[in-house]
Amino acid sequence: MLMDTCLIAALYHFVSLPDYQAMREPLYDVCQRNGVTGTLLLAHEGINGTIAGSDEGIHAVLAYLRADPRLAALEHKESRANNSPFYRLKVRCRREIVTMGVDSIDPSTMAGTYVTPADWNDLITDPDVVVVDVRNDYEVDIGTFDSAVNPHTATFSEFPDWVERESKPGGALHGKQGVAMFCTGGIRCEKSTAYMRSQGFDNVYHLQGGILKYLETVPAEQSRWQGDCFVFDERVAVGHGLERGDYHFCRGCRRPINSDAMASSLYEEGVSCPHCHAGLTDERRERLRERQRQVVLARQRNERHIGESVEHKRAQARARAAAAQEARRMLALQQSHMHKAKPASDRSAG
Repeated sequence: MLMDTCLIAALYHFVSLPDYQAMREPLYDVCQRNGVTGTLLLAHEGINGTIAGSDEGIHAVLAYLRADPRLAALEHKESRANNSPFYRLKVRCRREIVTMGVDSIDPSTMAGTYVTPADWNDLITDPDVVVVDVRNDYEVDIGTFDSAVNPHTATFSEFPDWVERESKPGGALHGKQGVAMFCTGGIRCEKSTAYMRSQGFDNVYHLQGGILKYLETVPAEQSRWQGDCFVFDERVAVGHGLERGDYHFCRGCRRPINSDAMASSLYEEGVSCPHCHAGLTDERRERLRERQRQVVLARQRNERHIGESVEHKRAQARARAAAAQEARRMLALQQSHMHKAKPASDRSAG
């Protein structure tokens, strides 16, 4: 989807949704009708995702979600781009909207204390407070708050093990009077602070609205943020004022890479970078090369190479099945009418 100006909405809300599977298809249909792309995740614990489209399309989807009383308090963050950072629409059901793998916590009732971006600097300069970046290692690599602890996790599900290790004598969390946590948009902090409280930490805080709200509202000259913030779309990374950064995606591993990585002999556009070159199988490498060839051809035709999404194919399959069923019903009805219209002698002869 190409447009002069595109509205991007990042959203999440922790709330009990026992019927989340039944919500998937109607939500997909609403997004599709309004020309919205992106990814939305539904689970028993709530909703999470980022979508992009016209102002009217995004506001229609948000209004649809908030019409559900359970999602009336849903908040979202907006940014803009010249065109959509998403190639397709995906609405998926998951066990968790952000995967930690711990079933005993409820972020809607157990999360830590919100700290606004305006008050964040004062909190993280307190020597009795440990500041923890709860994002994954590759995200921390391109930007974080000064003095923040990097747990060096590859996935969010590794966070509970890190807490257990660092709570022991000599660990980063041991003996601290307060723990201040932050992440991209706030969702991982809701869950991580709830987990910390379940482990006996009383003074647990998290940055309200996440890094994105901080970069949007805190002037650069007052900021304690260093570098860029990784985002999960084609913008790759943003800086202060949510301006797009100077990073690109490696299509082999989806990690952010800078100009130095792209200058490496291990970098191959659309295929690999220094992070993933050694781990690619020959089969995977050839698939990526073929995809890149298609991307180049699409560029030459001044098109975007987006392919058909799985959801779109499923929607087409449903439509074809419904049409076939209707055709069979009409044929059966027509044959029934013809049968009834025959003279009795003709019917008995058959």
